[in-house]
Order: sequence, then C-alpha cells, then structure tokens
Amino acid sequence: MAPDRFQEQFDQIQDAMGEVVLAAGFEGSQPMFLYEKGYVLARARDADEVASVVRDAFVRDRGDRDVDVRVEREESPGGVLRIQVGEPDRSERFADRDVSDALRAVENLERDNGRRMVSRNHIVSIAVNCCPGDEPVPVPRYESPNPAVAELADDEGAPVSVLVVDTGLVENYRSHPWMRRVMGEGKEVELDEEGILKQYVGHGTFIAGLVSAVAPGADVTVHATLVNAGAISEKELGDRLLGGMLPEGRWPDIVNLSAGTPSTGSEALLGLERFMEALMGHPETLLVAAAGNNGNDVRFWPAAYADHPGYAGAVVSVGALRKDGSARACFSNHGPWVTTYAPGERLVSAFTAVDPTPAAYDYQHSTFPSCRYGHLYDCTCRFPPHRGELTEKTASSPNAVRERVEFDGLAEWSGTSFSAPLVVALVANHMARNRGVGSREAAGSLLGDTPAGRLSGVATPALIPATWTPRSVRSVPVTP
Repeated sequence: MAPDRFQEQFDQIQDAMGEVVLAAGFEGSQPMFLYEKGYVLARARDADEVASVVRDAFVRDRGDRDVDVRVEREESPGGVLRIQVGEPDRSERFADRDVSDALRAVENLERDNGRRMVSRNHIVSIAVNCCPGDEPVPVPRYESPNPAVAELADDEGAPVSVLVVDTGLVENYRSHPWMRRVMGEGKEVELDEEGILKQYVGHGTFIAGLVSAVAPGADVTVHATLVNAGAISEKELGDRLLGGMLPEGRWPDIVNLSAGTPSTGSEALLGLERFMEALMGHPETLLVAAAGNNGNDVRFWPAAYADHPGYAGAVVSVGALRKDGSARACFSNHGPWVTTYAPGERLVSAFTAVDPTPAAYDYQHSTFPSCRYGHLYDCTCRFPPHRGELTEKTASSPNAVRERVEFDGLAEWSGTSFSAPLVVALVANHMARNRGVGSREAAGSLLGDTPAGRLSGVATPALIPATWTPRSVRSVPVTP
C-alpha cells in the first residue's frame, strides 16, 4: 500500500504544536491544508461584529443557547484576532463543524460589506502537503555542494542582506567554511530524546548553505520561526514577521520563505495581509517564496501573491526543475502564478555540522512504488528506496523495518524549498554586480533577460546558477 503522507504528517505536526488542535481542509475528497480547530480569524476592527453574527447564528440555527463565542484579545502586530467558535475536540481527527458553521454564518455580512471578513487560521508549513519533495539523503563529507561554491568577486559593493525565515541553524554550522557570512536568530533543537536527528532539522541550514554557495558575498540571517515540525499558524507568522523580525527601518534586501499553504477557496491569507501591505511600503525588499510540492496548480500562499495585482514586483514564486534541468520536477507546483523555476531536485548542501561522530537519522516516510504524480523518470518519489517509521506505523506492518542513516555534514535534498534560495542568491549576485540596483529591479532584470520555456503549460523562465551541475535522468516504467 502506498504511503499516505498527509495522514503521516498530520500527527507529527499536531504533536509539535501541542495545545493548538488541528483539522484538515479538503478539496473534494482530498485533504489539502491544515488549520486550527475551533477558531477563526478576523481583522481587529471586524472581530466584535463577526463574533456577534456567529453567536446569533449558532443560537438561531443550532439552538445552542450556551454557545461561547469570544474574541481572543491578544496583542497582534499582524492585525488579526482569533475568535473561538467551539471547543477543539481531538477525537475527530479531521472534522470541524464549528469553524465551517462560523464561516457560513458570516457570508451575508461579507456580502453586505463587499469584502472578506473571516478566515480559517491556516497552518503554514515547510512540509508542503505535509511533506517536502523527499527526505534528506547522506552525502560523504569529501564531496562538494551542488551548486558548487562560487568565487567571491573582488569588486563587489556592500553585501546584500538576506533573511531566511525557516527552522533555524544547527550547532556549529560554520564547520562548513563557505557559510562564514551566515548568522542565526535562534538555534533549533536537533536531537530527540533518543539522540536521533528530529524531522526537518537542517532545513534552514540547508537553505542558508545554498544561498551562501551561489552568492558568497551575501549576508544571510536565518530566523528560527518554523520550529514546530516546520509549521506555524498564519496568524502567528504574520505577528512574528511584523513584531520584531522585520522592524521598521531594518528590512533586508531579500526575504526567503520556503513555506506556505493552500487555503480555503484559494483566498489570500488574512493573517499575512498586514505584512504584505507593509512589504509594499518597503520597495527595497523582495519576497522570494517556494511554490510548494503538491504537484498541482492550486494556489499556494504566500508564493501565489506573485501574480496578485496588488503586489506586482514584490514577490517571486519559485517552482522546482528536475535534476537534469530539462523539465519541472514531479512534485513541483505549477501554474500562471509561478514566476520562475530553478533546480530543486537532489541538490547538495550543508545539513549537519561536520563532526567526527556522524548524526543518526531515522527515515520518517517510505518511498512510493510509482511516482505519485504519474511521471516516468527516476524521481524522488521512488529513489533512493527506503522504509520510514511513520509509514510503517500507519500501515501497522509487524515485519516493518525502519531505516537509519548517518549524516556527516552534507545532504542531498529536494523540494521547491531549495529552488527558492537559488533564485535569492542569483538576485543577490545581480545586485552586487550592479551597484545601486534594488532587489525588485534585479529580479525583474534577471527574469526579463531569461528565455522562457514551456515548463508548465505556460511560458516560464528558468534561473540556473552557473555552478550547478545537472544529473542525468533515466526512464522508469510504472510499477503495477
């Protein structure tokens, strides 16, 4: 039986988020995103009116006269408040009638006001569709990163500042010499209680390593934000982005955000609305966001802001090329909202510190018998084959063997999470070569000068670092 990645990751993220109870949002019969159970979001100015309408509707339609609908009045730099509309119940793993009823209750109010006033509190995650493109694969320490480390130009001007909003950095990450200009705002907890690397540890380090390899002159700061199995609620992310991570007057040239989520009705995220408005007020800053790893064209936020008319030029969304660079990777999201593509399959970068004692990691997800997206090359769905702990727990296989590997500094990893920092680095290099050019102008120049190929059914440019080495692909038939 093929692994059910969504189900496997649901429990992992739920355990990591503790008291925040999760539910799943569906597109037809398929789960598409996670959100907070029992709560909705509203702008601070709308919260009391929304709560009153929901309360009245619950009494009228459900006969629930003891309903406790209340606004959580915590400080919110992101400008939205949580409204409790039910008691979150863990017994039903995916269902959430209270939130669904609350959204319906506000439909007439939204229609009368001509604007959206309420939203689910979606979970933004590096584990797109609750899982990246694949899991990391060990690489011997004597091998080189791919893309390889570029030479630092002698005539570069002031360093370009890059903020990576991610999982944080591993201890002693500077044992990788090309990461000398990387700084960290908070380290991540690397090992579990058994001394094994935790899931998605090294994600932020891997991204910082890619930026530093391609753009060695950039100043990279990694902010440990996505520390709960790589996940955070949209409200909390919006609050953190505006509550000190990006203080007024110190915005970076480029923000890398390799996380996101589909949403209810493909609507933009209410919790990031104020941050996006602030971004438009800081034209010196470009947001580069991963397009997601669901292998479909469903809008994925915040990457999908790239073709939103209100944010023209402020956001670049990045999909992934497969390992030979000739087509998009099987897992990569696509569609007219994806700005560009960059290599994103089987890249090699820093993962753990270089240490005499390798770090052990237990695979969480089993590989698939065939490509889950129907592709016929040796993609990461199937290769290298291994069994994972979460898959075996779900399958309840008494003969299952979970596989353990050891990392000695480098890893091979895939996902649009890693395509985005390559574009960040190329923009940074363009800025360094053309002093006085801002990040948005640099991105526009790069994209405008790059020939477009029909990678996803539309004419889309691909940005490829000069030090990236493609790898050959081979055809693999469908497994019955």
